[in-house]
Amino acid sequence: MLAGLFRRAERRRRTIRALHRRIGEAARQPGLYTALGVPDTVEGRFEALSLHVILVLRRLGQLPPPAADVAQDLVDSVFMQLDASLRELGIGDMGVPKRIKKLGASFYARAGAYGAALDAGDRTALAEALARNPLDGAGPEAAVPLAAYVEAAASALSSQDLDGLLAEGPDFPEPAGEAGTSGDHR
Repeated sequence: MLAGLFRRAERRRRTIRALHRRIGEAARQPGLYTALGVPDTVEGRFEALSLHVILVLRRLGQLPPPAADVAQDLVDSVFMQLDASLRELGIGDMGVPKRIKKLGASFYARAGAYGAALDAGDRTALAEALARNPLDGAGPEAAVPLAAYVEAAASALSSQDLDGLLAEGPDFPEPAGEAGTSGDHR
């Protein structure tokens, strides 16, 4: 019986790692940086990863149990990776918890702003939030293509159930550079 418990726990960790990896791959799509204006910097990559994690968490929040458990495991995985990344960047043991706390507050503030705009169907509010965060203070008009991408991603995710998210990974569109359009889903 104990061996079965460990097998299930390991299977759960592998499933979360695979989901996290797929989200990370989506956050590294070149079009996010070249066509949609996300800066190709450490901060820009954090913003792209956060955006994609937030979209998946939003979808998980709409699904029945055990989706909430998956969401918590995903958040834990993402922040453990951020912790390790900060340490690799040379942040000392005393500075990492402060940075993680700050990143966590930023992450949840973004989740609230993006979620509220998506729930309201308010592309202007979404573009304003995206201009402040991933686009590092660019004007809202510069964020319209990214807002269209986010809306397309949220729409694609809305058709995925928990089994689909875990088996195939999140269905994110290919980033496109034209305002109001998004590419084919992969």
